[in-house]
Formats: sequence, C-alpha cells, structure tokens
Amino acid sequence: MVFFACKPHVDVPAVSKGNLDLTNYVAIGNSISAGYADNALYYGGQEVSYPNLLAQQLKLAGAGNFKQPYVDASSVGIGVNQNARFALKPNADCSGAISLAPIAIANEGDFNILTTSVAAQGPFNNMAVPGAKSITTIYPGYGDFTKGPGNFNPFFTRMTANPASASILSDALAQNPSFFTMSVGNDDVYGYALSGGVFDGITPSVGPAGVGFDASVDMIAGAFLQAGAKGVIANIPEISAIPYFNTVPYNGLVVDATTAAALSAAYAPLGISFQAGPNGFIIEDINAPGGMRQIQAGEMVLLSVPQDSLKCGGWGSMKPIPDQYILTADEISQVNSAVSAYNTKLKSIADANGLAFVDVNAFMHTVKTGIIYNGVGINASFVSGGAFSLDGVHLTPLGNALLANAFIKAINSKYGSTIPQIDATRYKGVAFP
Repeated sequence: MVFFACKPHVDVPAVSKGNLDLTNYVAIGNSISAGYADNALYYGGQEVSYPNLLAQQLKLAGAGNFKQPYVDASSVGIGVNQNARFALKPNADCSGAISLAPIAIANEGDFNILTTSVAAQGPFNNMAVPGAKSITTIYPGYGDFTKGPGNFNPFFTRMTANPASASILSDALAQNPSFFTMSVGNDDVYGYALSGGVFDGITPSVGPAGVGFDASVDMIAGAFLQAGAKGVIANIPEISAIPYFNTVPYNGLVVDATTAAALSAAYAPLGISFQAGPNGFIIEDINAPGGMRQIQAGEMVLLSVPQDSLKCGGWGSMKPIPDQYILTADEISQVNSAVSAYNTKLKSIADANGLAFVDVNAFMHTVKTGIIYNGVGINASFVSGGAFSLDGVHLTPLGNALLANAFIKAINSKYGSTIPQIDATRYKGVAFP
C-alpha cells in the first residue's frame, strides 16, 4: 500500500504559470482523454475528463476557456459498440442470485450523438477522439463517413467542421495552441488487447507516418512544437495495471471432488486433469489438440467474458471460452513489447524537445498497488477500488482527478509553474444506487 499525504491541500507559493503561455490549451488523445467512461461517451464522463479538470486548474494561472464537444446532458450516451453507458443495478444471474452489476441503462445507445454535428459549437480544445490511434490522428478525412466502415470515426465526424478533409491533428493546430497535452498510442495496442487479439492489429513501431507509431507521434508532437507550443507528453499503461485484464482469475473454475473427477475423465484424451478447488479454465486454442487447452498462470481472462456463460453455460469447463475473451501468453508478450517500445519513443520525444512527461504507466501501477488519499483508500479493484469506471478501462471522476494531478506535477516540475493540484476528494468513484 502506498500512502499519499493525508492532506491534499498544502501551503504553496502564489499561483504562477512559470514560463508557459496558457492562452490556448489543446488536448489531443483518445477515449481516455475524451471523458469516455462506463463503456460510453456521455455528458457526465466528459465533464470530468482529466483534460477538463486540468484546464480548470490552468485557468487559475490565466489560461483561457476550454471547450469540449459535449453530448446532451440527458443522453444515455453511446459506446463504440453502439451501447448505452453502464450503471450499477441489481441483477439476477443465471442461478437466481441477485447482486449489483454493471448494466447498460438503455437497450441501445443514443445514435443522435453520432449523427448530429456539434461542429458549430467549436472549435474544441479537447480534441481527444474515442478510438483514435497515432496513425489515424493524422489521417485527413477521418470524419468522412463516405469512406465506409473502418475508414472514418463517427466520434470525430460529429465534432469537425470539415469531415471530408480535416484530421484530428489539423483541427487541433488550426486553433494556434500555445500549450498542449498529448496522450496517444493506447488504441494502437489496446484495440488488439481488448478483443483478445482477434479483432484488431497492433500498430508497428516502424513505418512512415500514418503506418508506423514512431513516425506518427513524431509528426504529432513536431507539429505542436513547430507552432511554438509547449506541452506534456503522456505514456501508455501496461495492461497488467488495468482491471479489464486482471479481474477475472485464470483459475476461476472452482469445483468439488466429484466434478473434478468427471471433468478429468472427460478431458483425459487431451491430457487435462482437474482437482477439487480452483482450476484453470478451458479455453479455445487452434494450435492445441482438439482446439482447446487449459489456461496457464499469467494468461488473462478478459472482463468482457459473459459471466452467466461461466456460471451456468458451461464455459471454461464443458465448453472452451472463445478466443476473443482470452489473452494468451504469446498475445500478452506482443502487447507488452508494443507498450514498452511506444513508451520508450514517447519519453525520447519529451526529453529531446524539453517537454514535460507524465509516466501514466507508473501512475496506474501505483493505483493498482493501492493509495491512501486524504484518508480514503483507492485502488484498481473493479467497482470497489474507486479509480476505474464500470468498463474496467477508463477512469472514474476520482481517478481522473488523480491523473490530472499527475499532469500538474509534471507541468510544475518542468516549467517552473505553481499550478495548484485538485482536491480529488471532491470527486467520486463508482456511483452506487
């Protein structure tokens, strides 16, 4: 357990912007910066995006207004799978047991969000777009729906005035930013990881801008620097720190002696045996005999796996868990290698250009270990930990406040400013009914 200072407010010098020009702060990034939470983009999540919380503190040092592409406050929100946002609700599982569970608050998401342009309300200082990768951040026409599925992003379409020609980067630069935060790269690898290595690929480090990660982030950061802006670069958390990947135990198949004997007999041809107590789940693996095997320690069962299928549908015991809900050792190795390479590159850009750097990876691992903030325990446990929202990937208001403080520390350290930190106790974790 890591202990933070018991009192978040301490005596500090008078507020100063140091050697920064905070006239126009622009944030560029993906869903984590956009305020996406609880598996959807919705007003309440946008209000507490960490760039917006950071912007409110920068205002104390003379920063200008910070506009975000808000959805309607009464909307149920919409996610990348066209779903409504999650909320904790009583739920009866397949066995009849009732407990609180993350449940979508409507049968489907609010499609008006993606089909109604808010560009006239812009330009927007928060240019973070859910689903954006480093390679798509610089893609002209990224909002052009005529390019067809997979070739445009409806979350960008709704907020750009020039969907057929603009890129996220060009819209950001058009505002003449004097200060920026850059948090890109998560979706270059997380799309692969979140789908169990099935539905997306990992952006290679090498290759020209628009193909390779390194050249793409060089182009993004270089464009801000050429515009004369100073800023902050953030790195990418390892998946081991994220609840989506570590909440469901690999050995969550708990059986009695009679069931263990029956399963051992059924799987004897595959050389798989079971014992009373915890056992590794049975998973799909096309390279294994019979197309299935027992999951090994260190491999991951994703939070997206249907819990009723595990409890009552025979998944993981009589039926293998489908590949899209599993990250194998080889897939984890590919993800970890990419994150490590990306983070090395991001740190080198910051160092080479005199920019502030936020080690978000270290921050997330500290949260995973557990912290005490003003007497409140916070950790990365799903639902109960307070830091992560109900999708297990994006942060709660409390988590965003703590992350914004990490940015403020980096800014103050690099630029000689004295931007006050946020009192994170004013923000909540997961909302309970």
